[in-house]
Amino acid sequence: MNVVSKSIIGAIAAGVAMVSGAAYATPKLPCDTAQLIVPWKPGGGTQVLYALVEKTISELDTPYNLKVVTVPGQGGNKGAKQAAKAKPDGCTLFAIHQSAITSFLNGRIDFHYNGFDTVANVTITPDIIGAAEGAPFGSIEEMISYAKANPGQVSAGATFGSTSHFIWLLLQKQTGVELKLVPYDGTAERMNALLSGAITLGAVNVASGKKHLEAGTIKALAIASDSRDGQIPDVPTLQERGIDMTFALERGVVAPKGTPREIIDMWAGIIKQAVDDPGLQAAMAAKGTGLRYQGPDEFRAYADQLYSDYEAVAIEIGMYKK
Repeated sequence: MNVVSKSIIGAIAAGVAMVSGAAYATPKLPCDTAQLIVPWKPGGGTQVLYALVEKTISELDTPYNLKVVTVPGQGGNKGAKQAAKAKPDGCTLFAIHQSAITSFLNGRIDFHYNGFDTVANVTITPDIIGAAEGAPFGSIEEMISYAKANPGQVSAGATFGSTSHFIWLLLQKQTGVELKLVPYDGTAERMNALLSGAITLGAVNVASGKKHLEAGTIKALAIASDSRDGQIPDVPTLQERGIDMTFALERGVVAPKGTPREIIDMWAGIIKQAVDDPGLQAAMAAKGTGLRYQGPDEFRAYADQLYSDYEAVAIEIGMYKK
């Protein structure tokens, strides 16, 4: 649909759009295009994936468009604070994943999913335990043996208070190794450090690291998913190697607290329309990412359970005290 037509439809507050057999009301927003705040620098996995969602929505018959806006800084918390303070008018949405929980548990921010109204859960991307090209090991078993023989000497990049920190805490707990955790502000910085050999380990994914994995400039030691990834079928899962651990980023969309339900439902419907698009499905698969849609209520229940699970682990490893 062209921009003129979208503007006309967007102006009809009582309008109704059909999405995959379901209807959602089309409330009037004070904007033609809403911004989706991604709280990390361009080029990271979240920006790359939501750019695909943005493109898909622009090509579909929807009443409003969506524009990805990156607001990096503070390990994702700068953008989160900006989104949380935005007007609840449907013109600002926020791209969220589990780093909101880990930042809260680390005391870096005083809200997590509970600071927003849930709109939709969208994607699931498992993490890969990656090693620098010059690392003195080539498998997860060799890494564990080397790290145990050299406690505190194997460096791993993390954005403290984010999921890239939590994965190493969990891996240490599951394997008994002691790693040297090195802080970086975001995905791009961690990737550059891993590629340059400044750190030995980094959590990467197919979305942001596929070309490096294929070129061998990053060694994929194991993937933290329930099954192998079709894009890198030779990489074993942690569970295959006797490590009872899975870890994946589940990227969703939320809105500022107090956003009217009809606006929430409209954006959920638009996102569902995008998720059902075969073109987006193929593009996400090529990035090593699955689409995992959950609507507002299902996503809220899931987010609450997710927080409870993370909190329990954080308490167990001494990261958080109630």
